[in-house]
Amino acid sequence: MKRIGLINPNTSQATTAMMVDIARLYLPQGFAIEGLTARQGVAMILDEEALAAAEEGVVSMGMELAGRSDGLIICAFGDPGLERLIETSGIPCIGICQASMMEASAGERRFGIATVTPDLVGSFFAKAKALGVASLFTGTRLTTGDPQQLALAPEALLAALAIATHQCFEEDGAEAVIIGGGPLGQAAEQLQGMFPAPVIAPIRSAVEWMVRAL
Repeated sequence: MKRIGLINPNTSQATTAMMVDIARLYLPQGFAIEGLTARQGVAMILDEEALAAAEEGVVSMGMELAGRSDGLIICAFGDPGLERLIETSGIPCIGICQASMMEASAGERRFGIATVTPDLVGSFFAKAKALGVASLFTGTRLTTGDPQQLALAPEALLAALAIATHQCFEEDGAEAVIIGGGPLGQAAEQLQGMFPAPVIAPIRSAVEWMVRAL
């Protein structure tokens, strides 16, 4: 049995459960997954300060899980602590941002991001630049309103992200669109089937990458 550890850098156990349920949809036989929720921090990472502050907790959870896991997935769309875990855990590690950008940009495909967090937009470009795909990145389209309130209203969240996704395709020229955020996982699953062009669900991207790596 191959075991995957899923790290939620947010403090919401409900979000962890949702992300683990999504991950299980893409696991073949012979794989198991365990989720771990941050003990400190915020219920939803909304800015770069909170993203940076999450790193220590991610590394701590990752090292705890590494003792009983064959691979680790970081489920925050900024991949806090990923580089440190790659260096220290001794097992394959991936973050949902990196995995989804790798999938979205495959074959030199132009890609955008649809999400709810305006204060993280700078980190998305920085990640694309670090991965060498900034020239393919068409930019980020945002929903309106408070991200946390929107995340608590699934139908409104889906509708708002559908608008942002449409803008990525029609106004920015994206050929694929990433739904940017672990807590947006359920909406990402639904949006995958709503457009003729690829909509990338980051949790699926990370799970499929990890299955191949193991």
